Amino acid sequence: MENRSALWFILATILLDAIGVGIVFPIMPDLMERVGASSTANGAVWGGVLMASYAAMQFLFSPIIGGISDAVGRRPVLLLALVTLTVDYVIMALATTFWMLLVGRLLAGVAGATYITATAYLADISTPEKRAANFGLIGATFGIGFVMGPVIGGVAAGWHITAPFWLAAVLAGLNVVFGLFVLPESLPSAKRRPFRRRDLNPFSSISDAFRLPGLALPLTLLFLFEFANMVYPTLWAFWTREVFGWSAAMIGLTLAAYGIAITFTQGVVLQRMLPRLGEWRTLIFAMLCSVVALIAFGFLASVLAMVVFIFVAALADMAPPTMTAMMSNQVPEDRQGLLQGVIASLGSIAAVIAPMILTFTFNLFAAPEASLYLPGAPFLLSGLMIAITLPLYWRLKPT
Repeated sequence: MENRSALWFILATILLDAIGVGIVFPIMPDLMERVGASSTANGAVWGGVLMASYAAMQFLFSPIIGGISDAVGRRPVLLLALVTLTVDYVIMALATTFWMLLVGRLLAGVAGATYITATAYLADISTPEKRAANFGLIGATFGIGFVMGPVIGGVAAGWHITAPFWLAAVLAGLNVVFGLFVLPESLPSAKRRPFRRRDLNPFSSISDAFRLPGLALPLTLLFLFEFANMVYPTLWAFWTREVFGWSAAMIGLTLAAYGIAITFTQGVVLQRMLPRLGEWRTLIFAMLCSVVALIAFGFLASVLAMVVFIFVAALADMAPPTMTAMMSNQVPEDRQGLLQGVIASLGSIAAVIAPMILTFTFNLFAAPEASLYLPGAPFLLSGLMIAITLPLYWRLKPT
């Protein structure tokens, strides 16, 4: 039986996590200028370093945090992660140098355990047949936060460049208080496992997860999908600026539209498709949408077409919660934290490596001196990666 108050707390936590991601997007150029960037291009490089450092810390700590939550329970880990996130927002608000921002992002990477432990908590309180739908609620909630983040950031920055961070810190702090009152422990002592020295090594945790029966292929495919899908957060602002000459406000509006589409897709479409098609057919549909959207973005130069394919791209975002649920249903309760930590860790590896490859590709084909001008080349590269892996998804079909 699900605890409704706990479910609302988990969704509130995911919402704040998403707002924290999106709140920075519209103010990033001003933020980089505040800490000393000499130009927009210079600021973009610094922003890339912040993104990579955040992802690297998530990679290092996600399996560790997942293992700790399997050993001591979800509640203390989740609340401590939220406290850390609150401190991070305060540091970001006070930062006047790039190095202070970097410290804040490193802390935020550790606090990325919020998402991991929240997902494991939801797995604990969900029946196997409801896990995919509940993981979809997480995706829908993240989509709402992705819409709210840029809007809050843009509006609050009109008061002061640091106002978005102070507001986020207050909200995160209030959520800690909320959790203290409504969040029970979801993992009974009898179902916990000892924390091992191997849990301190993220590669050991990944190795352990890949050894679990039936997980090697779906984990690999999920990693490749996350790698390819990084093209959107990494290059959307640069690509739309290059192709359409858009301002930051227009970029923020399309990001909001994408967030709305994700919310509808995972909160409504996924909930209705799963009972009718089942997990595997829903996954195949999502992957086909991914290939179509990426190839379209590779060539299009029309705003109307871009708006249409934003919604196709959002349908592709049904893949991660569906694959996560399929894997979650294959592992015992005392390995849910390990699984969610490794999934997040693989996503972090993708977030470290993909931006470097994708931005290099963009530079290669969008520079004024490029022999072949094709700013959508990174989207085509990502689409090709997904298309090549499509036959492997047939091996996930239930027998």
